[in-house]
This record gives sequence, structure tokens and C-alpha cells, in this order.
Amino acid sequence: MNENKFTEIYSLLYDHFGPQGWWPGDSPFEIMVGAVLTQNTNWGNVCKAIFQLKEAEMLSFPALAALPVDELAQLIKPSGYFNIKAKRLKNLLQMITERYNGKLGLFIEEDLSTGREALLSVKGIGPETADSILLYAANHPIFVVDTYTYRIFSRHFLVAEESDYYYSLQEAFHDRLPAQSVLFNEYHALIVTLGKDYCRKNNPRCQQCPLQGV
Repeated sequence: MNENKFTEIYSLLYDHFGPQGWWPGDSPFEIMVGAVLTQNTNWGNVCKAIFQLKEAEMLSFPALAALPVDELAQLIKPSGYFNIKAKRLKNLLQMITERYNGKLGLFIEEDLSTGREALLSVKGIGPETADSILLYAANHPIFVVDTYTYRIFSRHFLVAEESDYYYSLQEAFHDRLPAQSVLFNEYHALIVTLGKDYCRKNNPRCQQCPLQGV
């Protein structure tokens, strides 16, 4: 893969879209909850679920930890797959309770490798969700790969078609960019914007794409 292409793409996207201010959230805990809720849905639905949690005064670690899973499911219903996501959130809270005595700050301060291992031990938390929490909530320099990333970079022939594309593509970013959480944060957010607005799965807007000619 070409190192200059990775930096060139970032520059073109940043010049075109500007800073994205991602991940929207008032606290690391809200970002963690949002990372689970955004699985298999759009951000608008996540916002509705977050709003309901706030309205019910339940968007805190102690409140959600004490809330029965069926009541949690009803509060996050707008996010879709709410019964499954309620269990995943409970699993995440249980891990933090057991490993960090329920102190979210201890988890946030954990080193990257140990924190990632802890997150991936949680049933229902895969690499993308784990890395989103590590990058956006804990400010660790780890690049988040999603379907937008793979779609864009494969269409530009910058990623091989491998079964472990998540890790191979993540490694490509880590190898070709400085390990800076702010950079990884902005780059991923710009990729998401491009994927939603231009490099769509169906009917992509290639002629208007800011990466045309790359």
C-alpha cells in the first residue's frame, strides 16, 4: 500500500468536509453507550435512544448498572435490536464492575492493550465497537475500521481482499500514519462522512467525490 495515498486521502477529505467533531457525546460513558447502540443502525436512531436515557435520568454508570435489563431495553428501543443491545450494555457494565470495581475512570486510564483485551472479552463487543470505545472515549491511538473504510479503500485498490480485512486494514493505517488519537479520530469521522454522502454501497456519487482521481 502507498503511504502517500493515505495521507493524501486524509488531506483531501479534511479540505473538503472540514473538522467533524466526532464522536458526539457529553462524557466518556455516553460515548461508550453510543458505541454499543450504533451497532446495525444509523446515528439518528442512537440519538433518540440516548435522549430517552437522559430524560429518564439513566445515563450514568450506577443508574444503568442497577436498571433491570428489560427496562433498559425499552429505553433504548429507538436504536433497534434493543433486547440484544440491552444485554450487551449490561455485559459491558458487568465487566467494568468486576475488573475495575465499577470505576469507569480506572478503565479509561487502562493501557491500550489491556483495555482492548477487556473489551473483547465482553459478549457482543467486537473489534469495531471495542476500538470505538478505546479511541473516542479513552483517547487511545487506535484506528477504527468499519464497512465505509473497507468500501472506500478497496474501491481505490488500497486494501487487499482478505478474510481478516479489519486487522490488515487497521495495521495499514497504523503503519502509515503517526500514532495520534486526534488524527485517527478525525480521519475515521471523515471516512464515515464520505461513505454516507458519496461512496455509497449502491449508486455511489463517483463523479462528485472529493477523492476522484486518487
